[in-house]
Amino acid sequence: MTTEQHVERRRAVGSLSALLAAHAISQTGNVISAFAIPFYVLSLGGSGVEVGIAAFFSTVPVVVGGALGGVVVDRVGHRRAAIVADLISGGTVLAIPVIALTVGLPFWALLVLVFAGGLLDTPGQTARRVMLPQLTERAGIRLERSVGLLDGSERLSKMIGASIAGLLVALMGPIAALFVNAATFGVSALLTWLFVASGPSPAASSLGDHMPGEADAPPAGSGSGSDYWSDLAAGLRFVTRDPLMRLIVGLVLVTNLMDAARGSTLLPLYANDRLGGAAALGVLVAVMGGCALLGNIAFGFVAHRVRRRVTFAACFALAGGPTSAAFAVGAPLPVLIAATALGGLAAGALNPIIGTVELERVPEHMRGRVFGMVNAGAWAGVPFGALLGGIAADTIGLSWTFGIIAVVYTVVTLTPLLGGAWRLMERAAAPSAAASG
Repeated sequence: MTTEQHVERRRAVGSLSALLAAHAISQTGNVISAFAIPFYVLSLGGSGVEVGIAAFFSTVPVVVGGALGGVVVDRVGHRRAAIVADLISGGTVLAIPVIALTVGLPFWALLVLVFAGGLLDTPGQTARRVMLPQLTERAGIRLERSVGLLDGSERLSKMIGASIAGLLVALMGPIAALFVNAATFGVSALLTWLFVASGPSPAASSLGDHMPGEADAPPAGSGSGSDYWSDLAAGLRFVTRDPLMRLIVGLVLVTNLMDAARGSTLLPLYANDRLGGAAALGVLVAVMGGCALLGNIAFGFVAHRVRRRVTFAACFALAGGPTSAAFAVGAPLPVLIAATALGGLAAGALNPIIGTVELERVPEHMRGRVFGMVNAGAWAGVPFGALLGGIAADTIGLSWTFGIIAVVYTVVTLTPLLGGAWRLMERAAAPSAAASG
């Protein structure tokens, strides 16, 4: 390796490290917000349904922003999109405590601000994710390892964010937590601006590797017929025509719906009713994030050796089924922590597998719009899951709701073992095997 190559690799490693740090800090803010909003509603005397409505308004923009923002990410540049998304999200979140402490914040206004605050979250996450492969290649790191590091940064943010949010909400109230939330977005934008190197424009990206659906979509901005809506349609066509992408989106849509019911509504209600409040919930979420981080790190060492499909199905089932069952039977807190730890360890393998498969199958110039569509589809059930979780808690009760989720989650997540298009998951890991069918 020449001196020039060595310097370039060091710069790429520095940029990659800054990208991962910015992503972790931004996601930490989202975790804090996920704590602060429901407990703010509860502090005002809100019911389970109102907590569900607030969660609905905080997750709908994830779907909208994912679907509509991916093309913008491809067009304006990934680095710029990440910075702008963080700044706007941070400013909107900051408005919530400022207005609440000055003129007062009615419930409808909270819903408006929560919606606005989440509108650019998904485009910002997509932008950082799309920057990953170039930095990974220049840094000389295996793609599966870097995708695992990105997912690990999210897991770390859950562990840190949950601990901070639990303490802030318990000791100082949800308003203080929202100030910290706004600050995290500013720090993330600053890190990206100062330390993440700019890459080539999306339109100039390499088009050499032909992937499923690529012929239907030119690079963003190329040709007189290319406009926002045609680029958006091209991303949608890619997802709907690729059999594996369809299966991934469908499966994650269902599990995300149930995860939203648990995380956004049922767990805050359960903690408030049976565990003594936000501090206990902070412990559970921190355990989940910490164990997921450990699982993520451990999986990074064996990711290129294991069969993806079987690992994916087994870990997915363990990630949600046992934990929900423990809450359904009203297990004591130590058992809940143990079940949550098991779920976290298993969950650590999921996003690295999904993320690597998507990066392998989607051509570089289309990643923003395709990932935006994938995120929108996978998150389409999240707002309704949060809302249905609140309704179910107020009607059939917490225990029955957790029990139903435990059964459905386990059955659905084992479907990749049935084969079919799920076998395409192995193609990138073992090209010769994939080519032979």
